Amino acid sequence: MTEEQSRIRGIWWQLWRPRPVWMSGVMLFCFYMTFIYMPFDMFLKPVEQDEEVWFGIVLHGWYAKATEPLHWVIYAAGAWGFYHMRGWMTPWAALYTLQVAIAMLVFSGIDPRGAGWLWGLLLASVFCGLAAALWFSRAHFGEHD
Repeated sequence: MTEEQSRIRGIWWQLWRPRPVWMSGVMLFCFYMTFIYMPFDMFLKPVEQDEEVWFGIVLHGWYAKATEPLHWVIYAAGAWGFYHMRGWMTPWAALYTLQVAIAMLVFSGIDPRGAGWLWGLLLASVFCGLAAALWFSRAHFGEHD
């Protein structure tokens, strides 16, 4: 192994070592949303196609565009917080994930594109499980700052 390969391997090890695999997946999702999807959504997607979901309620058009920066900030904070394993992530990531669970249930039940309350309950339970895992993962994070 060359010195360069060893250095790159060390960087990758430092990236993955401080968190469980499932948490690394959440971190990668936050990076994807921050650097790929949200810039596309904000700057390339036409306003008439824009949709944002908050607590299961779908916002369209300019209402959606107006709330996109908030989603972008949330994902960027998540990417940064998971990457640096900041202590404030424990409550806030769990609470946001709980909001996603509520959104899954409400959207599935009330939106015509939803798959119904039963499917929404299944999805919500998965996200509630992730929220619980985040809530109780305090030991993986650094001091609260």
